[in-house]
Amino acid sequence: MLKRNNFWLTAALVTGLAIPAWGPAWAAETTADTVVATVNGVDITVGHMIATKSVLPEQYQSLPDNVLFEGILEQLIQQTVLSQSLEGEQSRVITLSIENELRTMRAGDALDAKIADAITNEAIQAAYEARFADAEPSTEYNASHILVETEDEAKEIRKMLDEGADFADLAKEKSTGPSGANGGELGWFGPGMMVKPFEDAVISMKAGDISDPVQTQFGWHILILNETRRQDAPSIESIREELEAEIQQEAVEVTITALTDAATITRAEEDSIDASVLSNIGLLEN
Repeated sequence: MLKRNNFWLTAALVTGLAIPAWGPAWAAETTADTVVATVNGVDITVGHMIATKSVLPEQYQSLPDNVLFEGILEQLIQQTVLSQSLEGEQSRVITLSIENELRTMRAGDALDAKIADAITNEAIQAAYEARFADAEPSTEYNASHILVETEDEAKEIRKMLDEGADFADLAKEKSTGPSGANGGELGWFGPGMMVKPFEDAVISMKAGDISDPVQTQFGWHILILNETRRQDAPSIESIREELEAEIQQEAVEVTITALTDAATITRAEEDSIDASVLSNIGLLEN
């Protein structure tokens, strides 16, 4: 159905672009029931047009309303005349699709209402405090390293540093890691971001310290801790969207669980229906 709508709207927009845009002269008097066209006695209203726009693909949603107006109106007129041309009883596919669409839209409205009630400033504050009230400030580290293949190479580099060699110059010359070209600088990182032997060595150091050789799965490292800084909990505003999403997800789960538990639900016996029926469109023709 979406592909058909895209085809109709694309064709309708081409037509609509050639027609003068509807101006604001009548806008102040408009309601959802305002009739914009009548096709063989069937009214098309502003409400129909608004509902049509609300489900358009994103690339059409971004178009100006004065461009969309004629395109949407043409689409609705075309759909109306085509619908009126269909003879005989409505097909079962249409009837069932309408039932499914109505079920989907009502379910969405029900969830939207629950979510709107759940996302309050108080709920956001509570979620923030639950996550960070007992959180201790963490420490972030800024370090550089020189990575080599063997312990003997690492020991030799440490000796050169003790004798006054410049760490960044040695990193550029000796390091096999990708940070070597940048003087071995790794930037800022927090707990859990580095492999454990590396992290343990850094945590035990003070700013300016140079480590003994440290082995990881990547090879042997000589580290220098450049500086540290305290990392406090993020502000509530900086993670507000994340907290809202968390509350929303919880509201959805609670609502669905509560309504499902309270409902009387019976299911067909397991394995009594072959799953392959999903692909048997011919059943809808009977």
